[in-house]
Order: sequence, then structure tokens, then C-alpha cells
Amino acid sequence: MCQAVNNNPEFKYILENYKEICYNIENAKTKYGRTDHCVNLMAVTKTVEPEKINFAISQGITLLGENRVQEYLSKKDQYNKNADVHFIGHLQTNKVKYIINDVKMIQSVDSLKLAKEINRLSEKYNKTMDILVEVNIGNELSKSGVQKESLFELVKNIAELKNISVKGLMTIPPIGCNESVFADMYELFIELEQMNIDNVSMETLSMGMSGDYELAIKHGSNLVRIGTKLFGARKYLEG
Repeated sequence: MCQAVNNNPEFKYILENYKEICYNIENAKTKYGRTDHCVNLMAVTKTVEPEKINFAISQGITLLGENRVQEYLSKKDQYNKNADVHFIGHLQTNKVKYIINDVKMIQSVDSLKLAKEINRLSEKYNKTMDILVEVNIGNELSKSGVQKESLFELVKNIAELKNISVKGLMTIPPIGCNESVFADMYELFIELEQMNIDNVSMETLSMGMSGDYELAIKHGSNLVRIGTKLFGARKYLEG
């Protein structure tokens, strides 16, 4: 693998980025007093070629984040199977059937309608799907996610579905937002944890991307989703 890195500048670029991100994660944990806090690194694979993704997996990445159903379907058979795949993009109910048997978790559940379809198909295939409930913490019209005022009711309703297991929360804070937005998200996470709702375990707070992952760690994130900082700027895809 070292020879492959030496001969491929794109692989070397990914490797150096990966080392830097890992260092920054550990540094943030120390800086913000979270050294006992396990932080998982997800490689966001939108528009990234499978060979680059597989190289990242070979270097230690164990978690991939997919944004688009169609793109994922076109690449999934080429992926190294040593990494789990989570779906993190906006998901329409009619697309659930295409990913239900391939992904380990769906992070972008923001409605009871979507949850019911995931539950229906999970029951059909005799499985339980782990999910995160997506929160629109910045109340942005351009983003999906449940409003924080409706979060608790939604979580309680989803928790009644037998073939879904609620494992935490996911959010995409507004770019350049005040730090208090991250703090608000963590408060919601802790409040739900303290409610001890059956079939709800607040194990994962998925918060933080390339531009703000260290700040997210400060405010309790234990899963950061990194694309651009790892693979470089995204390529434009038509459609």
C-alpha cells in the first residue's frame, strides 16, 4: 500500500488529510476536556470515486456516509466491505426500499411517515433498522429535519415502531452559526437521554462536518461527518 501511495498523489493527499483530521479530533478532545469521549469519523462519499473511498478504508476509515440513493446504488458493489455505510441525506419514502438491506443506519429520519416506511420494510425483511432523528436546529427553510419544538413528540412516536431502534440525533448546523446552536443541540440530546424512553438510546450525536467538526466535539458530538477535508472539493454531478 505504501508503494500505491507514493505513486498516486491523490491517495497521498487523502492520507495526509486523514492524519490531520485524526490529530485534530484528538486535540479537540484534549482541549475541551473530552478525553474519555469516543469520537467516530465518518467519510462522506458524495461524488467521490470508489477507488479513493477504498483507499481511505484501507487506511482505517470504518464508516461511510452516503447522501444520494442513486449514486450509492451505482457505487456500492465496488466498496470494500470492511466499512459500514450510513445513509445521511434527505430520504424520500419511495427510495427506502433501495437501501433498506444495505445500510447499517439511516441518520436522516425527520418524519413519522418516513419512519413508518422504514419500519414496514424492516419488518418485511425481518430486521431492525437503527436510525437517528434529524433535527433542523437552525430552523432553515432550505434544510430538512424536524423542528426542535416537535422533536420530543416525534421521537416518542417513532419509538413505538417495533422494527426501528432510535440511537440518537443528527443535525447540520447553519454555516457560520453562533456556538450556542451547537450547545442547544447537545441540550436536546441530553434531555432525551434523561427521559428514558423505551426503544430510545441516546448513543450517537452526529454533528460536525469539515468546517466545524472541532467545535461540534466541544459540544458533545461523538460522530463527525467529513467529506471535503478528507477527499477534497466535491465534483459537480448533474441531476
